Amino acid sequence: MTDGTNTGLEHHLYEVKKIVVGQDYFLERVLIALLAGGHLLVEGVPGLAKTLTVSTLARAMSGSFKRIQFTPDLVPSDLTGTRVYNQKSGDFSTMLGPVFANLVLADEINRAPAKVQSALLEVMQERQVTIAGESYPVPKPFVVMATQNPIETEGTYALPEAQVDRFMMKVLVSYPSEDEEFVIVQRVTGLGALIGPVTTTEALLEMQAQARKVYVDPALITYAVRLVAATREPAKAGLADHGRFILYGASPRASIGMIEAGRALAFLRGRDYVLPEDVVDVAPDVLRHRVIPSYEALAEGVTADSLVADLMKAVSPPERVLESHVRAVASV
Repeated sequence: MTDGTNTGLEHHLYEVKKIVVGQDYFLERVLIALLAGGHLLVEGVPGLAKTLTVSTLARAMSGSFKRIQFTPDLVPSDLTGTRVYNQKSGDFSTMLGPVFANLVLADEINRAPAKVQSALLEVMQERQVTIAGESYPVPKPFVVMATQNPIETEGTYALPEAQVDRFMMKVLVSYPSEDEEFVIVQRVTGLGALIGPVTTTEALLEMQAQARKVYVDPALITYAVRLVAATREPAKAGLADHGRFILYGASPRASIGMIEAGRALAFLRGRDYVLPEDVVDVAPDVLRHRVIPSYEALAEGVTADSLVADLMKAVSPPERVLESHVRAVASV
């Protein structure tokens, strides 16, 4: 990894931190999603700077940002765009929707009906929109961050498991500490900090390309596959009793997501190779929305997070990897 890449990321984070207080874990996950080209599902109560974090990141990289407030009366064309008739010219023109941005915040995605959710998830997968038979690609880079409110769930439309699987990670955003909240109040009630772009979308695309070159030892891929397989058949990991708690396990997208996210995290940490702790670090975020607890688990208070934690204890990561690669790098 070049020093220029490290410097670009450091400047980016420094600029964002002028506005955003705390939320280091959440911010790191957003950067992982940006580098890996994945999407985030975020769960947290209102007022935890979810929108502010994403909009500030977009401003710091001179990228476009759109926030879509999901409500029950939305229709798919409100997101993707539509054809509009021009009375003066007598022709139809295409008006593109708010999904055409580098960073898209889908606020409270579970408050819109299924057809609207499906329209967004199709864009996430295909990275293009078809209007009147013509395809329009979304800009690059393209990352969707969808939020869910864990409270006030009346009148909401839960995302189906097959659609939730499209998100690379699900991140839980917690309350700030008292010290962080003190700084938040100071900043909000004082003079607002000014930030400017410190990198470009072209530079971020280059970082994405470099992150894809980060070396992944085959033993780490084996670990990811074994861990994901254990979510489907816990007995293979020595957890036969956990089978009754898991209704559905994770799909192969989870194995891919663990490796891609681990690679991006290694890149953020300044390495050109992935260590076991990188994959272990991202595994809960990649798996928590893909492991579906059974009704028996819900009745006994067993959560997806506790199931994932048990599985990660049962499936050990490799202890010794990358020795030949690290020696080769050290000798250069």
